[in-house]
Parts: sequence; structure tokens; C-alpha cells
Amino acid sequence: MEKEDKEEEQVSEEAQADEEEVADADVSEEETVEEILEKETAEETVEAKEEAAPAEEEEEVKPSKRKKKEEEEDIVEERIYTIPLVRALVRPPKKRAPRAMQMIRAFITKHMKLEMRVEAEEEKGELPKLVISNDVNEKVWGKGIEKPPRKIRVRAAKDKEGNVTLYLAEGE
Repeated sequence: MEKEDKEEEQVSEEAQADEEEVADADVSEEETVEEILEKETAEETVEAKEEAAPAEEEEEVKPSKRKKKEEEEDIVEERIYTIPLVRALVRPPKKRAPRAMQMIRAFITKHMKLEMRVEAEEEKGELPKLVISNDVNEKVWGKGIEKPPRKIRVRAAKDKEGNVTLYLAEGE
């Protein structure tokens, strides 16, 4: 009932506005009628689009929730490690940050058992991957090539396929 009343008020307001425009204009009646019809159809299409837009947004929200659940299900194992990088400082200054990245790869490969999975996966042809996120990379390279951090805290997540993704631990 309220919607019908609002629609009637809008229609009456639009009609009054159209009549005022007709009175003000010095154009023939045929042109003003055509203009009025064009304006009304344009307003109706805008209203129809506005009504359709919220429905589409609701549908888009539901799949995103499903995607998040699927991503969570893909994670088989998740661990948090503190990786010591002090040995990277033994290297010459211009090779320290690359050495720290090598040490991170070696540490995660060893502790998440990526090498053992390689033998089983050779038959299928797919090898598990180690993916290092940009946050970890930026943390190591943040002070430059000569001064990597002494240690770094990371979160390693292994999915069903054996791929390991490395993230910066929360709070770091």
C-alpha cells in the first residue's frame, strides 16, 4: 500500500513538473509531448536499473562467501614458523637479501616436506610449488640488499595438491 501511494505521489509530482515545463516553453505542443514521453521513459529505465542492481549485488555476495569456504577447504596443513636468517649476514653485503630468500625457501622445503612429495609427484608430472607472497618478499628486502632481517615469522599453508604458500605471520 505504501509503495503504491509513493508511486502515485511521484507520478503526480512528475506530471506537475511536466506541466510547468510545458507552460514555460515556447515550443509547439507536439514537441513538448515527445520530450515528456522521452523523459518519462528515461526515468523509468533508471528506476528499473536501480531496482535490479541490489538484486545483482546480493547474488554476487553469495558466491564470494562460497569462494572463501573453498579456499579454506583447500588448506590441508597450516603452520607458523620463525625462520632464523642470521647466517645470511655471513655473506658479502650485496648478496645478503638474496641469500635470505634462499634460506627461506630451503627452510620451508625442509619443514613442510616438499622434497618427499616430489618423488611421488614425478609419476604424474606435476611438481608441488612453493609460492612466497609479496609481503614476505617486501619484509626481507625492506631495508635493502645489505640489511635483511635477523629472523622472520611466517605462516606456511599447504593445499590439497601439495603446493605451499608462504605468508607473513599476522601481527608482523
